[in-house]
Amino acid sequence: WIGILALYTVHKGQFNCPGGGLLHSYLLVLLVLLASIICALSALVYISMQGTISNPGPRKSLPKLLYTRLLLYLPEFIWAVVGAVWVSDSSVQCEKTVIDVIIGTVIASWVIIIFTIIGVVIVFDPLGGKKTFYLTDSVNRNLESSQSGQLLYNVKNTATRVWEKRIRLLCCCIVQDDDHRVAFTSIAELFRTYFSDTDLVPSDIAAGLTLLHQEQDKMESCPKEPEEVLCHSPSSLVTDDLDIELENAAHYMLFAAAAYGWPYYIYTNPFTALCKLNGDCCGNRPTDSDITGSDRHNFHFGSILKITGLQYRDFIHISFHNKIYEIPFFVALDHKKEAIVVAVRGTLSFEDILTDLSADCEDLTLEDVLENGFVHKGITQAANYIYRKLINDGILNQAFTIAPEYKLVIVGHSLGGGTASILAIMLRNSFPTLRCYAFSPPGGLLSKSLADYTKRFIVSVIVGKDLVARLSMPNMEDLKRRIVRIVANCNRPKYQILLRGCWYEVFGGDPDNFPTELDGRNQDALTQPLLAEESLMVHRSPSYNALEDESHLNSPPQYPHLYLPGRIIHVVEESSSRRLCSSDIKYTARWSNETVFSSILISPKMITDHMPDVVLKALNSLSQEHGSCISC
Repeated sequence: WIGILALYTVHKGQFNCPGGGLLHSYLLVLLVLLASIICALSALVYISMQGTISNPGPRKSLPKLLYTRLLLYLPEFIWAVVGAVWVSDSSVQCEKTVIDVIIGTVIASWVIIIFTIIGVVIVFDPLGGKKTFYLTDSVNRNLESSQSGQLLYNVKNTATRVWEKRIRLLCCCIVQDDDHRVAFTSIAELFRTYFSDTDLVPSDIAAGLTLLHQEQDKMESCPKEPEEVLCHSPSSLVTDDLDIELENAAHYMLFAAAAYGWPYYIYTNPFTALCKLNGDCCGNRPTDSDITGSDRHNFHFGSILKITGLQYRDFIHISFHNKIYEIPFFVALDHKKEAIVVAVRGTLSFEDILTDLSADCEDLTLEDVLENGFVHKGITQAANYIYRKLINDGILNQAFTIAPEYKLVIVGHSLGGGTASILAIMLRNSFPTLRCYAFSPPGGLLSKSLADYTKRFIVSVIVGKDLVARLSMPNMEDLKRRIVRIVANCNRPKYQILLRGCWYEVFGGDPDNFPTELDGRNQDALTQPLLAEESLMVHRSPSYNALEDESHLNSPPQYPHLYLPGRIIHVVEESSSRRLCSSDIKYTARWSNETVFSSILISPKMITDHMPDVVLKALNSLSQEHGSCISC
């Protein structure tokens, strides 16, 4: 508006030309129209800032303002069309400068209109008032009449279809087959189950996360009990075992990182990678029968060679084939450790994300394995695919024919770590000496019985406050309840929470003491939900009910408790530096327990701690530190 006003003021004497009156009228009406829109938006912003998240009373006039803005959208659109027609009219013969100014104004008007449409499409909830059917708990709701039962079914079905359409839209760039359609429905059902019982918008969730982070930092700064990681002082045997496993983990993490191919190599060597790959990737390579899938310009394989330091002849099989439930991997001879290494790639494509999100549970039943139990469905199907390739296609037989005295080691990071763990369980009976190193695997992977069984041959490595290692449906439900509770009980307006939270995340400082309705309540009262909390949590989802239901072992819920595989090495920073890009970080490592990862921790590093380069850097730092101690 200011820009158009300035242009109009500068050029207002230049409209005395054929057709100039039309352009003059266009600018004047547009200024008035934009001023009206700005007033409506200013009122929207002001009213939105009133009250708290759980107290919408001061914002009761907001719908009227929204409809006012919607009504203004019609003349805004019509006037943008009129401006486009007038400015393209050949009968208008004004100065080129004036014409260019009007063209710029018309373009700006259309940009505003398009962004408004995109914004509405993103935030609009097609379910609307249908969510009111969730207002009472599904257990207490009287569904004896077929009419009310059908009504509830229709609401749930509509919600699932809405989520399915959103997922299809996000994945529109990939070829979709029957596997994709099944996955879309399964993931849509998961999202519908998770989000149907809350009345929160994205900015509410952002406010809740920043409040949880500050509350968490306050708790960490208080004196606390010794952690349950090791209830006693570690013996020399335990320490030696940890040092050996850290050295092995640092070595095998190279293979897990190499499975990502050229994206990882370019990410870690942004200035030199392309030159090195262009120079080296045009040489000889294994015969085509050794490689499946597309590797244009040999970049993937060249990157794997650079990262691992192996020779062409050391690779038995490489697969770059990538579909839903089918992820890339390679099999190579590691002469340094005398091992046949199967390295599985982590998440790097839309197909991999769909595999991650296929989080339903399914039974894993294996011959001669008593510890059968629940596993993550999508990751298990990916492990089944690699298992069939290794056994049915004779890849492992070929490897052991070349190096019969070598041991089998399976490694992977993230999705690859989860897949490697389940693959190791499948291959354990055929290869009793098998070892598996899972780096930052997903938290919701194995039931308790299977997780205990894998402690004999799997080592998981988790860095810091890694989000993915703590991801499971019960943990997500717990996070949702924590967000609802802390947001509902905060007495500050949301904009204050978000502004203070942004300052805290970027510049640090002391956590804020936001006054809450929890202040002054006795301990017994804290266990009961407040009215504000109940208004945001419209009913408990079935997966959350499983958290408090003691009988869930007899009647497993849709999303039972799943755990990390094997023994767990937890790598943490010695100093709690808040700097995201600190160059000199010291790490410590200790054996940990799966219960330590039963809650999602909010931190600026919850994503970066999961990245493969950070994991590799931490392990190399610990390995070098151990080596220098031995030399001393």
